[in-house]
Amino acid sequence: MNPFSSGTRLRDMIRAIRACKTAAEERAVVRKECATIRAAVSENDQDYRHRNLAKLMFIHMLGYPTHFGQMECLKSIASAGFPEKRIGYLGLMLLLDERQEVLMLVTNSLKQDLNHTNQYIVGLALCALGNICSAEMARDLAPEVERLLQFRDPNIRKKAALCSIRIIKKVPDLAENFISPAAALLKEKHHGVLITGVQLCTDLCKVSTEALDYFRKRCTEGLVKVLKDVVNSPYSPEYDMSGITDPFLHIRFLRLLRILGQGDADASDCMNDILAQVATKTEPNKNAGNAILYECVETIMSIEDNSGLRVLAINILGRFLSNRDNNIRYVALNMLMKAIAVDAQAVQRHRATILECVKDSDASIRKRALELIFLLVNESNVKPLTKELIDYLEVSDQEFKEDLTAKICSIVEKFSPEKQWYIDQMLKVLSEAGNFVKDEVWHALIVVISNAPDLHGYTVRALYRAVQTSGEQESLVRVAVWCIGEYGEMLVNNVGMLNIEEPITVTESDAVDVLEIAMKRHTSDITTRAMSLIALLKLSSRFPSCSQRVKEIIVQHKGGLVLELQQRSIEFNSIIERHQNIRPALVERMPVLDEATYSGKRAGSLPPTVSTSTGSSLNLPNGVAKPPAAPLVDLLDLTSDDAPAPSSSDGDFLQDLLGVDLAPIPSLSGTSQAPPSGTDVLLDLLSIGTPPPVQTNPSTPIISSPSQNSQTSVAPLERLSSLSSPLSTQVSSPAGASPIVDLLDGLSPSLSMPDNKAQESNFSDNNGLVYPSIVAFQSGSLKMMFSFSKPPGNPQTTIIQATFTNMSSNVYTDFIFQAAVPKFVQLHLDPASSNSLPASGNGSVTQKFRVTNSQHGQKPLAMRIRIAYKVNGQDVLEQGQINKFPAGL
Repeated sequence: MNPFSSGTRLRDMIRAIRACKTAAEERAVVRKECATIRAAVSENDQDYRHRNLAKLMFIHMLGYPTHFGQMECLKSIASAGFPEKRIGYLGLMLLLDERQEVLMLVTNSLKQDLNHTNQYIVGLALCALGNICSAEMARDLAPEVERLLQFRDPNIRKKAALCSIRIIKKVPDLAENFISPAAALLKEKHHGVLITGVQLCTDLCKVSTEALDYFRKRCTEGLVKVLKDVVNSPYSPEYDMSGITDPFLHIRFLRLLRILGQGDADASDCMNDILAQVATKTEPNKNAGNAILYECVETIMSIEDNSGLRVLAINILGRFLSNRDNNIRYVALNMLMKAIAVDAQAVQRHRATILECVKDSDASIRKRALELIFLLVNESNVKPLTKELIDYLEVSDQEFKEDLTAKICSIVEKFSPEKQWYIDQMLKVLSEAGNFVKDEVWHALIVVISNAPDLHGYTVRALYRAVQTSGEQESLVRVAVWCIGEYGEMLVNNVGMLNIEEPITVTESDAVDVLEIAMKRHTSDITTRAMSLIALLKLSSRFPSCSQRVKEIIVQHKGGLVLELQQRSIEFNSIIERHQNIRPALVERMPVLDEATYSGKRAGSLPPTVSTSTGSSLNLPNGVAKPPAAPLVDLLDLTSDDAPAPSSSDGDFLQDLLGVDLAPIPSLSGTSQAPPSGTDVLLDLLSIGTPPPVQTNPSTPIISSPSQNSQTSVAPLERLSSLSSPLSTQVSSPAGASPIVDLLDGLSPSLSMPDNKAQESNFSDNNGLVYPSIVAFQSGSLKMMFSFSKPPGNPQTTIIQATFTNMSSNVYTDFIFQAAVPKFVQLHLDPASSNSLPASGNGSVTQKFRVTNSQHGQKPLAMRIRIAYKVNGQDVLEQGQINKFPAGL
C-alpha cells in the first residue's frame, strides 16, 4: 500500500514524520500527505474523510497550513453519524476560530444538533459552540442554549452552562436571559452542574449590574446554605481530595460570595458566619486546604467591614508565612500588602515573621517581604525596624544589597525622628554598602549635615572613624572628604563633643592623610578625586603647617591625563602660591544649604510621596516642611517634537561643592537651568557665596530667579574688593574653564554684578508696537492681566508685564508665578515685585517676562501657567492654559 494514500492510517503518517532526521525531510513528508488529502477532497472521498481530517489536525498542530480542509469539517458535521460528527466538530474547534468567515456556514448545523434527540450529539454541539462561538452565533443560538440549561441530563446542563458563559462574554446584552436559569442551577445536587452554575452566576455578576442585584437579594442566603452543606458534608470518595470535599467547589463559592459581598453590608453580614467556619475548620496541612483558606482570606478582605473576621484572616496569612512552601509564603506576602490598607495594626503583629522573610534564600520572597516592611514602617517602629534591616545588610547577598540599601535609605529619610539618628543610620549604611547607594542619597546626607551646626564636629569624627575601616566604600569616602574639607579644624580640635562620644586624637597630618589616600586609591573615580582636591585647598588655609604638603599633593595632578583634575590642580596651585592674602576668604566654609530647595530639585529621585491638589505641605525626614514640588514634566506637550537634550560644559563645577545636579535641572519655564558658569562658577568653586541661578540661554545676562532676592550675591563679591584685575560683569558663554584661569591669574579690586534695575530697563524698552491688555487668567479670588509691547526691529520678541490682583479678603503670602511654553518659544522671567499679594484689591504684584517665538508668523504663542501661594498658612495651587494672545505676537 502506498504509505501516503488516503487509506493510510494516522499512526503510519505520525511514524513516517517522526522518522525524519531533518526539517526538510519532514516538510517533504507533510507536503506529500497534504497533496494526497487535497486529491481526496477534490474527489469527494467520503470513505476516508474522517481519517483525512485526523491527519489534517495533526499537521495543523505541527504548524503547517491546513485551510484547504476547513470545508471537510463542515461536511463531516453535516453527516448523520455520530463518529463523523465527532471528528468534524473536533476539526472545527482546531482548524477554525471565531474570526473565520466560513464559520457562518456551520450555524445551521449547530442549531439542528442542539435540537437533536441524541444527547451525545447535543453535547458535541455545545462543546464546539463553547469554544468558537462568535457574537453573531451567540445571538442566533442563545435560545437553544438557554433551553438546554433545563435539560434532563446533568452533563448537558453542565455543558450548556459553560456555553452560556461564552455567550454572555461575547454579547453582554443577552445576560438578562440567563439570570433565572443560572439561579436555578445553584440548587443542583450534582457537583459538576453546581460548579458550572456558580461560575455562570459569577460571570453574570461581572457583566450585568442587574444580575448582581438579583443574586444579592435572592440568592445570597441560598449560596451560604449550600456552601455550609458542602463544608459539613460527610466523606464522599467521588469528590474527596486530601480529606476535603470538592475544594474546587469551595473556591468557586467563595469567589461568588466575594463579588456579592463587596459594597453590600447586608450580604456581607449574611456570609460572616460561614466564612468564619471555613477559615477555622479547613485543614492547612494540604495544598487543597491552603487554596481554600487563601480564597477565604481574599473574600474576607473584600467584603464590608468586620474587624474580627479580618484579624482572623490576617492571622491565617501569618501562618502562611511560616509554611515551608515558597509559593504559599509569596501569596501571603502579596495579600498582606493589600491588607495593610484595610487593617495595618493587625499586620503589624506579624512584623517579626515578615522580617524573617527578608532573610529568606528565595530572591522573590526577599524582595516582596522588603516591600511589605517598607509599608509597615511608621514613626513608632522606625528605629527597631531600621536596626534589623541594617544588621541584615551586613550579611546579605551582594545582588540583594542594592534593593535593601535603597529601602533602608528611603525609610530613614522619610521617618527619621531627629537629625543625629538620621546621620548615624546613613553612616552605617554607607559603611556597609556605600558602593550600592545612589548619588542622591549621599547628596541628601551632605545637605542634612550642613543644616545641623551642632552636629558638625560629631559627624566629621564619626566619618573619620568610619573611613578608617570602610575606606573601600566610595560614597562614604566622598561624604568624609567633603566634611573634612569643611569641618577639618573641628576634627583636629575635638570641637562639639557629645556625651555619647569617646575622645579621639587626630592631627592635622592625619586629616590630610585621609584626603591623600582618597586621591591615590586606584578605585577612586574622578568625582572623589575632584572633591578631594577641593578639600585639600580648604585645608591648606586652615592647617598652615600642612600647606606645603597639600601643595605637593595638588601639584602631582598638574600633568595628569584627566583634564578636569589637571585644570583644578593648576588653578588651586595658583591660589596657594600667588594669592595667599585672599585665600582664607576664598575657601571659607560653605553657607548652609537649603534643604527644601534641594529636595525640590531632586523630586522624583526620592521615594514617592503623596501629593495633593490642594498643595498641602510635605514633611521631610528631618522634620522640615516644604511646599510640594512641582512635577518635573513637560507641562505643555503642545508639539510632538522631541526636546533637544540640554548640554553644558560646566556640569562638573557644581559638583565641586556636593557632586549634585550634574544634569541640567528642568524648570517650569520650559527650559533647563544649566549649572552656573563664569562668575557663578568661581563663587561656587571657592565656596564664598550663593549666586543667583543663570538661564541656559548664552546671550542672556545673569538674572535673579523670580523666587530669590536679587541682592543675595552682592555681599560675597564685596569681599573681593582687594583683587587686582577687572572681572567681566556679564557671562556670554557657558564655558567656565577659561574665565576661571583668567580670574586666578590676575584679579582686580573692582567687581560688580549685573544690576536688576539695568536689566529691567532693557526689558521695558517698549518704544515699539503696543498691544491691548488682556485678562489672561481669573479665578474666584485671583486675577492676572497681561500687557504687551515689542522692542523695535525684533518682531519675534514680546515683552509681557503680568499684573496680579487679589480680590479675596485674605493676604496671599509666598506668592510664586511659573510658566511653561512650547519648545519653539524661549521664556525669560524677571523677579516679581513682591512675594506678598495684598487683600481686597488694595495693591498688586507685577512681574515682567520676555518670550521669543522662533516660529513667529507660523505658530501662535501658547502658555500654561501655575500660581502658588499661601492663605492662612495653607498652600494653594492654581493653574491654567492661555491660548488666545493678541494677533501678531
